[in-house]
Amino acid sequence: MDAQATVVTEGTPSTRDDLAPDTGAPFTRARTLRFGAGFFAYGLLWIVGLQIVAAVLLPQRLRDIGVDSPETLLGSISAITAIVSLVSNLVFGNLSDRTRSRFGRRTPWILAGGVLGGVSLFAIGVLTSPGLITLSYCISMVGLNMMLAPAVAVLADRVPGKVRGTMSAFYGGGLAGGAPIGSLVGAAFITNSLPGFVLGGALMAVSAVIALVVWPREKSAVDLPPAAAGLGELLKSFRPPRKAPDFYLAFAGRLFMLVSYQMIMAYQLYIVQDHVGQTTAESAATIATMAVITLVVSLIGSVAAGPISDLIGRRKLPVVLSSVLFAVGIAMPWVWPTPAGMFLFAGIAGLGYGVYTSVDQALNVDVLPNEEEAGKDLGILNLSTTAGQTVGPLITSALVVATGGYGLVFPVSIVAALLGAFFITRIRSVR
Repeated sequence: MDAQATVVTEGTPSTRDDLAPDTGAPFTRARTLRFGAGFFAYGLLWIVGLQIVAAVLLPQRLRDIGVDSPETLLGSISAITAIVSLVSNLVFGNLSDRTRSRFGRRTPWILAGGVLGGVSLFAIGVLTSPGLITLSYCISMVGLNMMLAPAVAVLADRVPGKVRGTMSAFYGGGLAGGAPIGSLVGAAFITNSLPGFVLGGALMAVSAVIALVVWPREKSAVDLPPAAAGLGELLKSFRPPRKAPDFYLAFAGRLFMLVSYQMIMAYQLYIVQDHVGQTTAESAATIATMAVITLVVSLIGSVAAGPISDLIGRRKLPVVLSSVLFAVGIAMPWVWPTPAGMFLFAGIAGLGYGVYTSVDQALNVDVLPNEEEAGKDLGILNLSTTAGQTVGPLITSALVVATGGYGLVFPVSIVAALLGAFFITRIRSVR
């Protein structure tokens, strides 16, 4: 009898792609809706809370307390928190893999991380020392990644492969819609920031609570085989997977895509002003219009792409096509350095990136070499995101300094996106 057709009883972990991996039970419509709603609300709430502070209120707070060079300090804070996020995502993903609590492996970390991240995000609004603000923001990033790494690992632990793209789409849709909403909400509190900090911190904390309430309750992990004890074994557990070529191809694919994305997105205001040639007032209107276009098309792309990926049973094709679409979008302002070119970029690249974020997370889960170490391995894959977010702006800065303009930035960004697509095509274990 085919092993894949074997009937699996309730409570028995399963490798079938239509049964819950943790229980072996059928993934009913009600269960699908609960996980989908939980992932959407979770992604939407934490990104809105973070963006209220990160995009608007934190930069304004640095001005309000009289920092001599707020732009320089903000850059330093961004660099420090990138490192903090990189390390904490890996650490807490691994620790959640090794947790054996009656509440499950992921639940305690998600709840604790949401509370820690929310409280420390709010604290920025009452602190007046640049050093303490930096420390509080770093703690908030520790809390955020304390809940993010285990929450993303839920895709591997509890969601069948058959609907993993759909669940990834719900999460990606929440992120795509929440980021611009957070910026708009933050702008409403710019002259009275304390309530904005309260709201931002509360949304980050509540995101964890709502996800855990909406998702079906996680099984106890007490009866799982105990994790190896001792400091030496703990340190060894952080070792990257070996003999997993597809895992590293997915890592490279995401790295180059994020480099391409950040090369343009981190400098879009300067591109509108210096490459297109608009004034400050004109560029503000252009950026606002681009934000609306991006919000609409990225939501459409992210919500539609995941279910389509599940329906056709393919992950690589949507990821590759979305990377190519993103590259085409980048070419628009390169060929037409006009507001219309920027709007075409927002529409085409925004749609591509929406599709990418929807399916790429499901692809990453599908290439995991060992789902028992999903938290740690997804943490390693997330290093590609942090590295791309750091390296992309550095490349743009270096090119602008060397050439005196943005003409070379666009083709380099296009090449990076296409390289990301190429690495995804080399994956063999996923269709």
